[in-house]
Amino acid sequence: MTRSVLFQIHWFLGITAGLVLAVMGVTGALMSFEPEILAALNPGVVTVSPSPGAPLPAPALIERFSAQRPAAKIIRVIVERDPGRAAAITYSVKESKARRRSFLDPATGRLLGEPRGEGFYGVVEDLHRWLALPGAGNGIGRQITGFAALSLIYFALSGLYLRWPRRPLDWRNWFVLDLRMTGRNLYRALHAVIGGWVLVFYLVSAGTGLWWSYDWYRSGVQHLLSVERPHEGRGRPGKGADADLPRAWQAFARVTAGQPYESVTATSRNGTAVQFRGKLPGARHDRVSDELTIDSTSGKVLSDSRYADRALGEDIVASVYEIHRGAYFGILGRVAIMLASLTMPLFTVTGFLLYFARRRRKRALAEVAAAAPAATPDAATTLVAYASQTGSAERIARLTAQALPNAAALPIAALDRAALARAERVFVVASTYGEGEPPDSARAFARTMAAAPGDLSHLSYAVLALGDREYRDFCAFGHRVDHWLHDAGAVRLFDLIEADGEDADAQRQWQQQLTGLGARTDEPDWAPAPMTEWRLSERRLLNPGSVGAAAWHVALEPLTGPATWQAGDILELLPEQDPARVEAFILANGLADTLESRATLMTRLLPSDPGDAFDPDLLKPLPHREYSIASIPEDGRVELIVRACQAADGFAGLGSGWLTRGAALNGVVRARIRRNPAFHAPADPATPLILIGNGTGLAGLLAHLRQRAVDGGAPAWLFFGERNAAHDDFHADVRAALAARGTLTETFCAWSRDEGGPRYVQDAVTQAAARLAAAIRAGAAIYVCGSIAGMAPGVHAALAAIVGENALEAMLEEGRYRRDIY
Repeated sequence: MTRSVLFQIHWFLGITAGLVLAVMGVTGALMSFEPEILAALNPGVVTVSPSPGAPLPAPALIERFSAQRPAAKIIRVIVERDPGRAAAITYSVKESKARRRSFLDPATGRLLGEPRGEGFYGVVEDLHRWLALPGAGNGIGRQITGFAALSLIYFALSGLYLRWPRRPLDWRNWFVLDLRMTGRNLYRALHAVIGGWVLVFYLVSAGTGLWWSYDWYRSGVQHLLSVERPHEGRGRPGKGADADLPRAWQAFARVTAGQPYESVTATSRNGTAVQFRGKLPGARHDRVSDELTIDSTSGKVLSDSRYADRALGEDIVASVYEIHRGAYFGILGRVAIMLASLTMPLFTVTGFLLYFARRRRKRALAEVAAAAPAATPDAATTLVAYASQTGSAERIARLTAQALPNAAALPIAALDRAALARAERVFVVASTYGEGEPPDSARAFARTMAAAPGDLSHLSYAVLALGDREYRDFCAFGHRVDHWLHDAGAVRLFDLIEADGEDADAQRQWQQQLTGLGARTDEPDWAPAPMTEWRLSERRLLNPGSVGAAAWHVALEPLTGPATWQAGDILELLPEQDPARVEAFILANGLADTLESRATLMTRLLPSDPGDAFDPDLLKPLPHREYSIASIPEDGRVELIVRACQAADGFAGLGSGWLTRGAALNGVVRARIRRNPAFHAPADPATPLILIGNGTGLAGLLAHLRQRAVDGGAPAWLFFGERNAAHDDFHADVRAALAARGTLTETFCAWSRDEGGPRYVQDAVTQAAARLAAAIRAGAAIYVCGSIAGMAPGVHAALAAIVGENALEAMLEEGRYRRDIY
């Protein structure tokens, strides 16, 4: 709750004060080296060629200025010890509040004019201090910039808390910026890491900036530092009688007894008082100075504060402006504050980008939540729990609950022992946040996972883990949930699916797996991707005479340029309806049969009752179908093994019917490649492969064999099961060629309908137990591809009996046990 509240305030202040802080940061950076920039821009005005003679004393310079500007009221005089620097006089003209500044030749007192760039810097200063709004320092602008300064302090402190790493003593977690990151991760890294770099500088800038915004703050600081010192602005003109600056300067020279100051600044204060500030030789900033206030009429010293006698608290109060601009810490301090100020827009921009991304996810979640399923968690037999930080996991969980029968979505914090005991199936969509941490709302549940939940052997489950591969602990929390449920005896419906960021492929894979478990098939893709055109270049029956359903070899060639994929990837096909089904639908409902309406119905889900106001264009589009790819990119085409299926209405199945009967040979079909990293080959080709599958699952295994033949590496074994050796020995010629090349060194076949059967692929695995155990000990990886009904759990049980369930779990974690089951 604390993190949530702090975060909500953090982003709210960011979108309200962020732009103001960006303006203040840029203008502050521009002002960091204002004196040096003006001097460089104004040779002959701010700087002069030193005269061989001695410079005029300050009283004489003042008198000569007054003679040249008789209507001017002098506010401040700065005289430099350096003969190459002109004397500066700030003044106002009677009946005008505007200030002007002129420079005088220190040797002659001649006016050199007003410097270029001062008008620009005047606007910059007004923007910095009160956004150049009406009322100047007494208007609303000062309150806005003061509020922004308070917000900056909050940003620094709350940001420190919100990004506190799990390993705080590792300095890399604080200061190392990984520029290999992209998108939202890069924005977040820039926001957090650079925020850590500049945190101290922002606290210094904001803490001192409040000095000019709020009287209560200034009084509080003075009280805290035990300094009773009235705040004096930066040179307000005196009121009442004008001060006699020449006479006051003579008194100052007498009191300081010829002290060689680098510069002396005299400022007219209230009435006849004049404040002098003598900058000491070698001073790192202007406030390393002796300060005296003298009555210009009597020459009496009203106050005398020498730098050598100044206490720390007094020095801080006297040097607030120098601390604010970093000069208190020398030239490095000025540079650091300037660079920190320049980064201010970075936080505004990245903050807004993160905010807009969050808003998009919230809107997407709201659209899904508006169509919530009717089932409640207490009555549902299927629970879909989400651990969500930004709304992505909750959105997918709600879509999952809407797609499954008698299912309800709930936060993972509500997944207590009673809920787990009551449910039959649990699906978990879990985000990983930060360095392998659970989302804020799941922290309490994460603590409960330290204890076992009891016996969950009655429960089936699956986990979708959301994370980001740019972080070290990718999907760590999702893996923890998966292990916790498995260790309690729950049975996996299918292997954990990892989603990398907004991974559309992973979301569609999750959706497809749910479809195989009874989810609605009329749902559009949750994360759609564009389809491309492919030519159906080959279609060949693989099992003529088989007692089982026909299996076809299908080849597709891309028409929009070369396609890329890896062994283990999936082809997603956009099918069309069986023409016989469309014709029967038109006749049964007495619809007008036109070429246009028939073409539309071919691409839509057909309702059981079209109703009187039937409009084909309003029907939902057909969902895609998925097939394991049997070929590799070097083949130049995608090859599939497709089992002809019959739908419940007696017509051909959508995907298989379209590929094996509906689409014309050499005609165009629409499809796309989906990455399936969970079934990619081992990174090291020296890893031996044990490939296990049945039926059309041979496709995904053939791709790995073909890639191993091209790349070289350790040999592979194949366990394959089908009905009859005489009719269902799919791609026997391809396997024989791979064996001849030495890629496929062992083949174990299981024929369920031959004499001596039934014998399934899991039986072949059990029979080769000793050899398998030795191969696994030698580092082999196991790949299983095929049906989730019967084959996959049977093979898993056989492997667990050979090496043990814990060993299989370890192999799963290491990526040595991979499954593409459907």
